[in-house]
Amino acid sequence: MAAPKHPVANKVKILDAASALFLEGGVAALSVRAIAARAGMSTIGIYSHFQGKDGLLEALYIEGFELVSTAMEVDDPNDPHGSVMAACHRYLDIADNYRAHYQLIFGDAGADYVPSDAAHSASVAAFEQLISFTALILPPDVTYEEKQKKALEIWAMMHGFVSLKRHSALRSMPAIDWRATVVDSLEKLIR
Repeated sequence: MAAPKHPVANKVKILDAASALFLEGGVAALSVRAIAARAGMSTIGIYSHFQGKDGLLEALYIEGFELVSTAMEVDDPNDPHGSVMAACHRYLDIADNYRAHYQLIFGDAGADYVPSDAAHSASVAAFEQLISFTALILPPDVTYEEKQKKALEIWAMMHGFVSLKRHSALRSMPAIDWRATVVDSLEKLIR
């Protein structure tokens, strides 16, 4: 199968292959050779687009936090509660639909990967986006530190539920509607 000739299409194909391999075997599965084979390209293509495995991790890391930032954009400043809940739903969608990205940005990058300044900036931007929409549900005179604290509570609750949902120790529990459970908990926290 010939690789697409368009550079953007090649990058997308490589990122898709890397995401799939990451989900199958974590960071250990991300060798340049394996990614190239999955993408139907030569290893030279991986190096020319991403400078190897670390460049791919970097691209996936930034893309993951950009997805989170986009998910937390406010829909309607006149409906703060509805906007915050919509953003929370989109965050949960990211966790379900972009599992490789989610795993990577929240701690499964491997010991050798150190996010660059650009990657760190993407994570900070996502948290700042969370703070700004969280501020909508708080009284106007609260301090920035109080906004940060409430944003962190919301993020911790969403992330905690996502992590618990995926934890192997909970497979023996009766079926739980995780989404309904987290949404109910978020409603209580936000109110």
